[in-house]
Amino acid sequence: MAAGGTVLERRGPIRGTLRVPGDKSVSHRALLLGALASGTSRITGLSAGLDVAHTRAIVEALGARTADLADGVEIAGGELHEASHVLDVGNSGTGIRLLAGLCAGLPFLSVLQGDSSIACRPMARVTEPLRAMGARIDGRDGGRLAPLVIRGGGLVGIDYTLPVASAQVKSAILLAGLHATGPTVVRERVPTRRHTEEMLRERGVRVETARWDEGEVITLTPGPLSAGEIAVPGDPSQAAFWICGAAALPGSDLVVEGLYLGPERTGFLPVLERMGADLDVDEDGGRVRVRGAELHGTVVTGQELPDLVDEVPALAVAAALGTAGELDIRDAAELRAKESDRIATTAEMLTALGGSVETGPERLVVRAGTPLRPGEVRSHGDHRIAMAAAIAGLATGRVTIDDVACVATSYPGFLTDLAAVSAS
Repeated sequence: MAAGGTVLERRGPIRGTLRVPGDKSVSHRALLLGALASGTSRITGLSAGLDVAHTRAIVEALGARTADLADGVEIAGGELHEASHVLDVGNSGTGIRLLAGLCAGLPFLSVLQGDSSIACRPMARVTEPLRAMGARIDGRDGGRLAPLVIRGGGLVGIDYTLPVASAQVKSAILLAGLHATGPTVVRERVPTRRHTEEMLRERGVRVETARWDEGEVITLTPGPLSAGEIAVPGDPSQAAFWICGAAALPGSDLVVEGLYLGPERTGFLPVLERMGADLDVDEDGGRVRVRGAELHGTVVTGQELPDLVDEVPALAVAAALGTAGELDIRDAAELRAKESDRIATTAEMLTALGGSVETGPERLVVRAGTPLRPGEVRSHGDHRIAMAAAIAGLATGRVTIDDVACVATSYPGFLTDLAAVSAS
């Protein structure tokens, strides 16, 4: 540890075979559904990140019993009760929004809070539909900000159109709908990741999906959840850092195995292909091979953004390492409501390393052709900014990151994998 941060001195290319941690989004949902289901479920591949650890501690506080197994986690649920203390989600926006939906359906009081980042993230998008279902919810600024105080139970199903594309909000409404009277309908103009629908169907709940204009309408009919086996695949959002880095670094040849490559989770891959990346994608086998190539710019529209919103910092690094053109990400206001303001923090990170970046209220433009140089980066406690900076450092040979420990939020083994796939 150097004064002012952690110094990483490694240089690409990125080579080898890698398996990334279990998908964070699926891991949260596996724990919540295991807690709601009557009986014992077994989860393999659960993410070891701090975000998921917070969710596990919360379902335990609500009465679920968990135990570590040699190859996973066992969870006994179905008999939840009021917690004796405030429920702390840590840094997890997914955690607090999904738990708001779960707690809205439970007939007792729950209080959800998180760290300073969570305290700034918008909650009205989830509290408003849950209130419309009958939950009594209060919080800072009238429930627009955490902490959230939820008195659940007595819900009725609603027909709700999402004002912003958000799998978190959709999932919160569907989880609440499990305990509502009558069906719950969620309409989304832009389809978002389908983990909740898929996992509910696997647990025996009737969830129907149909086309709705250019989007989808999801209808949930309340019913009991069955316990069972849940296998968590590798997280494509974590894999994106390696894939984007390898795509831009000459001489790279990387294979990432065991990934979830289902709908609405791999939008960064076609963007990389438009940028000129050399990719072989085996969706059925969950495998991506990537070789270094000369990348150029492309435009990412607001319609595409929900499928790659978490991968923007990784794509921005790939664009900065390209040889020509610019990556122009438009209609991206949602980036400002993540763990950090990712338009601002991605731009700051690349600028600190010599990159050429332009920003607007809803726009991020990264220009290729300017060689990156060693520099000092502030992660702002955002795991994805820290990981993106580390990957950028493979092109410069040296980067100093003020807080690299924040990667433990989602990927505790990131630095170990960095050493394994890059030359020193």
